[in-house]
Amino acid sequence: MICIFCTSILIAQNNEQNVRINQLFNFDWKFKIGKNSEASNFTFDDSDWRKLDLPHDFQIEQPWDSTANRGRGYKALGEAWYRKTFKADSNWIGKRILLDFEGIMLSGEVWLNGKKIGGMPYGYLGFEADISHIIRYDTANVVAVRSTTEGNSRWYTGGGIFRDVHLVIKDSISIARHGVFITTPKITDQNAEVSVQVEVAGIKDKELDVEIIAKIFSPEGKQVAETKIFAPQKTRLLEVEVPLPKINIANPQLWSCETPNLYSAEVELVLNGEVIDKLTEKFGIRTIEFSKEFGLKLNGKKIFLKGVANHHDLGAVGAAAYETSIERMMDKLKAFGFNHIRTSHNPYSESFFKLADEKGILIVDELYDKWGSIAAWAGSAPWNDIWYDNIKEWVKRDRNHPSVIMWSFGNELQFQEERWNWPTTDWGVTTYRIMDVVAKRYDPTRKTTVAMYPARAKGIKRHDPGFNDIENIVPPELSTVTDIASYNYEWDDYQEYLKHDPNLIIYQSEAVTNELAAPYFGMDRDKMIGLAYWGAIEYWGESQGWPRKGWNYSFFNHAMEPFPQAWLTKSIFNDEPLVHIGVVDSEGEKKMWNDVLVGQKVISSHWNRQQGEKYNLYTYTNTEEVELFVNGKSIGVQKNSPDVSKRNTIYWKDVPYESGSIKAVARNNGKVVAEHELETTGNAVALKIEYENEDWNADGMELQYVKVYAIDSKGRKVPTATGEVTFDVSGPVHIIAVDNGNHSSNDLFDGNKKDLHYGFAMAILRAGQTAGKVKIKVSTPGLKAASATLHVK
Repeated sequence: MICIFCTSILIAQNNEQNVRINQLFNFDWKFKIGKNSEASNFTFDDSDWRKLDLPHDFQIEQPWDSTANRGRGYKALGEAWYRKTFKADSNWIGKRILLDFEGIMLSGEVWLNGKKIGGMPYGYLGFEADISHIIRYDTANVVAVRSTTEGNSRWYTGGGIFRDVHLVIKDSISIARHGVFITTPKITDQNAEVSVQVEVAGIKDKELDVEIIAKIFSPEGKQVAETKIFAPQKTRLLEVEVPLPKINIANPQLWSCETPNLYSAEVELVLNGEVIDKLTEKFGIRTIEFSKEFGLKLNGKKIFLKGVANHHDLGAVGAAAYETSIERMMDKLKAFGFNHIRTSHNPYSESFFKLADEKGILIVDELYDKWGSIAAWAGSAPWNDIWYDNIKEWVKRDRNHPSVIMWSFGNELQFQEERWNWPTTDWGVTTYRIMDVVAKRYDPTRKTTVAMYPARAKGIKRHDPGFNDIENIVPPELSTVTDIASYNYEWDDYQEYLKHDPNLIIYQSEAVTNELAAPYFGMDRDKMIGLAYWGAIEYWGESQGWPRKGWNYSFFNHAMEPFPQAWLTKSIFNDEPLVHIGVVDSEGEKKMWNDVLVGQKVISSHWNRQQGEKYNLYTYTNTEEVELFVNGKSIGVQKNSPDVSKRNTIYWKDVPYESGSIKAVARNNGKVVAEHELETTGNAVALKIEYENEDWNADGMELQYVKVYAIDSKGRKVPTATGEVTFDVSGPVHIIAVDNGNHSSNDLFDGNKKDLHYGFAMAILRAGQTAGKVKIKVSTPGLKAASATLHVK
């Protein structure tokens, strides 16, 4: 078995270099959908089950069902099982052996050799189980996992073992789970003071000379500092937190959005001259400041959050937390000027935070949607029973990430206490204060918040009489107590809120996309923190009606192809002059959702239209004026409006279509500073391949996104082209999904064929664990095929 081979290699490395094994446990699982009362048994026959590797979302593979819950993505809810057989190495005897699950969606239970070892009542947070006394050395071991999507979530969650699993082998005296905590309490240009705290397990009531050593390495890998101390003896704590002497780093390389420098702390436990445990943790040196006077400063410089608030799914792979999928999403957001993500409304994967650190993206890390066990609670155990453990796991897991700037305890939580099963009759103030104490117990360095429903003080909502009466425009009670006042929408009321409480430090935790640039320009960007556009990327679930499979009032489709409106965000987030043409295909719709008016016009950027027709269009620009030309003839000049509801969005009505080109010329002070031109293409004659991952590793985990476009005889993309694309792939990889970005399609993502949508289709390939050559051929009837040769290394 592959897992045996991997284990033997890790043990060999352990003897020479490492004292702790952290083995990726994602490969060679078996899977079966459906309930099964016998599947946890050690002797159960799973020989006819499907073989697969993790991460995996079984729900995305289920048929779309128009009768199913639209909030949950028109997918049936249900249960599935996973099993994995592995052999233990005799070198593990006497060690602590842990199974570490990062997430099971929506909740899950785990057995080893027929004995239940734990579970995840809130599937967004991980757990580890000590299997040292259950594991067998004389025969194979079997892990069985039950996953269920049944629960009271409001959106598409995905289902299954959707994040990584690890097998951890370490000494009985070791660094505890999430046991390294690094802070940088004092930073100047010349020096950074670094504090390292290590939580040690296994020394209760023992009189041992366990030395803790922490070595700090620069972003270039050079050791720049070291600190050490002995752990206390005869402690009565099961796990004891030990602060090491503070150390100083000269001329620190600061972490920022532009320069995301990461240091490493290598922590060792030494007993009798022998290293018995070792762990490396990355961290950044940076300062975060919040104030009603300036909002947010990073390293002493004012910064404004320009963000998205989205659910956790990743398009065609569903909720499966592939690092490649997360990385391409972040890269596209950064390319369009975004610097921030709010993890709505649950903790994201560990790889997400690792990538945010590496790419310089600022994160508001959110724990829950709602508090309580009555409505909109996605856990399988009562919220009242697990909230403390959830906060502890969440904060300790994420507290070393420099990208995390704020903890958010939940969403829409200042009204309807009867839904919580924890009523405090003070609009959630007491609940927040209790949670705040716990969070600051494990991380006193960050501010905390709760996102407000778009309602007023006393729970007054939009449909209530007097909602907009001036005497009722009062900030919700809970928002006046949280460290940061986070409001979903209602940006035009913030100045009125400040009249009632001048000390509010305001963050717009959700902004509505159909208001375009207004939520951004309508804020006091000198004194407020920033904003996050709700659903800026299409996600599954919370559909506004069949056949749409999810939220689609967005700037990017679920394949991360930008809609024209994405260039509007780029124009407001970046200073570089920009202009982009978007032609209105339909006026779309507007409707009330969560007490907010949402909707979006259907807009595209092409000039293959009907001869003799007139079209409305927009030019998105951050310049002073735009002149529009059709086939070289000026249609007119329009100024960029200072009105926040129209700024950077110039509307052109009844522009006559003529085959050829339409061109927008943008000027500042009469000088041309940006241009955008759309040309009428010829008919599609061929296919063109583009791929994203230039350095594709044969680690069994990395993905390759192969994008296919229909092109005309001049090589121009033809967005009106149709036809079915067939992907033929050979080599040490396999297709895990095919997609075209069509959020209304009834097709699933399996197989190797997909219809062109706006002249586009895509295959997602997963590397195996063997290097080699990959040959890709794409074909469509009537078009010239295209091929490419890639390599996995």
